[in-house]
Amino acid sequence: MQTNPQTITQARSDDAALPQVSHARNPGMELDMDWVKGVQANTSAIERRCATLPGRRSVKKEFQAAWLLKAVTLIDLTTLSGDDTDGRVRRLCAKARQPVRADILDALGMGPIHTGAVCVYHEMIKPAVEALEGTGIPVAAVSTGFPAGLSPFHLRVQEIRESVKAGAEEIDIVISRRHVLTGNWQALYDEMKEFRDACGEAHVKAILATGELGTLRNVARASLVCMMAGADFIKTSTGKESVNATLPVTLTMIRAIRDYHERTGHRVGYKPAGGISKAKDALNYIALLKDELGNRWLQPDLFRFGASSLLGDIERQLEHHVTGQYSASYRHPMG
Repeated sequence: MQTNPQTITQARSDDAALPQVSHARNPGMELDMDWVKGVQANTSAIERRCATLPGRRSVKKEFQAAWLLKAVTLIDLTTLSGDDTDGRVRRLCAKARQPVRADILDALGMGPIHTGAVCVYHEMIKPAVEALEGTGIPVAAVSTGFPAGLSPFHLRVQEIRESVKAGAEEIDIVISRRHVLTGNWQALYDEMKEFRDACGEAHVKAILATGELGTLRNVARASLVCMMAGADFIKTSTGKESVNATLPVTLTMIRAIRDYHERTGHRVGYKPAGGISKAKDALNYIALLKDELGNRWLQPDLFRFGASSLLGDIERQLEHHVTGQYSASYRHPMG
């Protein structure tokens, strides 16, 4: 089955590079407590808006294939397991370099694409950097006592510096949830600012662990404080909480991003992570982001999925689009 090449080509990102390639970094600003305390979140309205999204934003056939190809370029392909090995990471990097089987891309009239990044623990940075050399695909490292963020503060800061030194171009830090739960916004701001400074030229994604923050209002305020402190991205979850990325949390966070951009002129990226494993879910997230922030945010310098199994399901859906049949998952291995 041949798909309209023009439609598919529109989905391709020419450069899945770091944010500094495409737009100025968010420099942050002084903590504005009046702004922070004035932030509210209408939970019932947010939930209603998200509940209606799948029925109102539906794409089919070649348009769905194009959106799914776009989603591939937005994935931070991730392995964060205690049994990670150099070999597993190198295989994952090979998948990041060629995330969709060549025969499927050929049938779609599509050239090579790659994922947005590869995300690993600090110990796996070296094999990832070596495996991705010359590709332009950045290595992201989780840091600051991931996932709980409860190790001594000076060690968390030093961990960032060590990961940057090892070659990580993006650092995914975890905030101290207690600062949000106790309303200590100054402490959260100071912590985030020091993390940003320790990153240097590496870009920092602030993981809020939204499933542990209690309310959407806390999510909105924490998002704003982290952006004020200079976060390049705000991210939902570590993937280790009982509740990870959801559409209501996403709507809350991207509206905070929109407000920050309108007031300061600075763009901040968004990364939902944890529990996003189906192609149809990825389409919902992309549709919501497109509605709220516009097409500029549908690029890897401003939007990423933290996922691994998502890519396999996207490949299966693309093969179904090409052949009319679903294939077994083992035909689309991650590593």
